[in-house]
Amino acid sequence: MAGVFEVEVDGVEHDHGLEQHNEPNQFDVSKLSPEEKWRVEHAKMHAKHKGHEAMHAEMVLILIVTLVVAQLVLVQWKQRHPKSYNLVTLFQMWVVPLYFTTKLHWWRFLSTWFVFSVITAYISFRATRKPLACTTPRLVYKWFLLLYKISYAIGIFGYSVVMFTLFGINLIFRIKPEDAMDFGVSLLFYGLYYGVLGRDFAEMCADFMASTVGYYSASGMPTKHLSDNICAVCGQPILVDVSEEGIIENTYRLSCNHVFHEFCIRGWCIVGKKQMCPYCKEKVDLKRMFSNPWERPHVMYGQLLDWLRYLVAWQPVIIGFVQGINYVLGLE
Repeated sequence: MAGVFEVEVDGVEHDHGLEQHNEPNQFDVSKLSPEEKWRVEHAKMHAKHKGHEAMHAEMVLILIVTLVVAQLVLVQWKQRHPKSYNLVTLFQMWVVPLYFTTKLHWWRFLSTWFVFSVITAYISFRATRKPLACTTPRLVYKWFLLLYKISYAIGIFGYSVVMFTLFGINLIFRIKPEDAMDFGVSLLFYGLYYGVLGRDFAEMCADFMASTVGYYSASGMPTKHLSDNICAVCGQPILVDVSEEGIIENTYRLSCNHVFHEFCIRGWCIVGKKQMCPYCKEKVDLKRMFSNPWERPHVMYGQLLDWLRYLVAWQPVIIGFVQGINYVLGLE
């Protein structure tokens, strides 16, 4: 390294140079290593913010108050106007990451986002048509159930990579810790993001399709009478008896004695987030439906995705609002 830099922090002059002393406070940054560049920026930050402790405390107070107020507003909005809240949240979930990844030139994410958007737009278009094609409900639930399972698998694999890196297992395969951690965090982000977004689109499509089929109404009584051999989710006949083992899928009976195709009721409850019978609205016992202990993590994963929706959709908006307040008040 051919340069020297000196920064005064807490009244002490720190010399971060190692070799030549030509002119104080003058150095060639381009010749520094990444670690040394970080040390330069770190020292500059300390020097810049020295003596601003009161201002920093005020900024933290503004952040805490804004987070509390925003949480109360969002909860009231969700309770009083759930449709508008869900639509705005879905739009932000879809657009906010797009803005940041475009700004950061994350082309891999943009490619997957484009593929997801095209397929989901086609599926959503099919789900909102009237009259509804007889094959559409099955197509919609199969796509979103597949997307849910893929995002679940990617998220679990990404989390495993992160944990293995923390325990140093990556060194067995001669992989650098930063490379392994970046890979694991990226997979975890992909799994969680598309899991949240897919469930929100699935919920919207489930409402449209169920209302069009006529066996479900969010606010009133169904417009059709449900026969014993008809699935209320897709409106198609049930060909396999509850006591029989199906070749492709089984038939499932809820505690209210209404029967459904297995894929349909799983998609309705897990992906569509409807924990009630599509016809009589009796609450569905998910523990009874998923008696296999290996399937129960899917339910917990769905609950985790619901919590992450707030983090992805609204947290950037709240932080931006806080930065606006700080800018107006002249705080840095």
